[in-house]
Amino acid sequence: MKKALALMLAAAMCCTLLAACGGQETTDETSEGTETTQSTETTDPAAQLTYAVEAGSAGEAVAKEKGWTYNSVSSQADALMEVQAGTSDAAIIDLLMAATMTGEGTSYADLVYSTEGLTTEEYGIGCRKDSDLKDFINFVLADTYADGTMQEVAATYKLEDALIAQPAATEFTPTEGGDVAYIQEKGTLVVGITEFAPMDYRDESGNWIGFDADMAKIVAQRLGVEIEFVVIDWDNKIMELDAKSIDVVWNGMTLTDEVTNSMACTNPYCSNAQVVVTPAA
Repeated sequence: MKKALALMLAAAMCCTLLAACGGQETTDETSEGTETTQSTETTDPAAQLTYAVEAGSAGEAVAKEKGWTYNSVSSQADALMEVQAGTSDAAIIDLLMAATMTGEGTSYADLVYSTEGLTTEEYGIGCRKDSDLKDFINFVLADTYADGTMQEVAATYKLEDALIAQPAATEFTPTEGGDVAYIQEKGTLVVGITEFAPMDYRDESGNWIGFDADMAKIVAQRLGVEIEFVVIDWDNKIMELDAKSIDVVWNGMTLTDEVTNSMACTNPYCSNAQVVVTPAA
């Protein structure tokens, strides 16, 4: 029954179909500690599916808002694996990832994503509160957009259409004792990420590449430091940042209210949406 509903959803996804019908919401705790939210008393086909979502992500926020049943997993890649394995009916992930990872010739050739997004979003980069690193990154984003470097990097990963024009660069002045000085003194920019193509992922040699990874390397180079990529639990990104386990969160991060209230965030640089991924019909 659920498989049939998933196929229906893939064939006829639209915003009105995906609106929750006001069902009663309940929350349960599974044996693995995964939060599962269930919606009852609804005839909406979308609300009768179980969705895999990344914990702490914009996709999880959508599922909560709509009262849909969902399983929280550690990454968007894991959400796709859930659908591939049949342990979830569908996944809610970023459009930019869905376009890269699903469909013919991809890692998930038997999965498809809806053409109608559940949300419209923008990506930004997160630094510690009151960090001057945010201003330095904004300067680099503006400068690389103006000279075409950002567009060249985007073209490598077929993201040109998702880029957001950057404002003109303004002169950067480091704060005495600020994050820029701290990073330069220790000699390494530590970037918190998850494995998320086309933003941050490993090539055949195990090196981190992707649009965000490549742009972060440019920032590190301009700081005159080495770069280190650290895979984090996305649900703990704010805690990791505040604890100085990482210096920046740079991984296709949606600028939600929670994020902007908890971090110093850069100007948005990429547009995105949350979409539903299901098995192909």
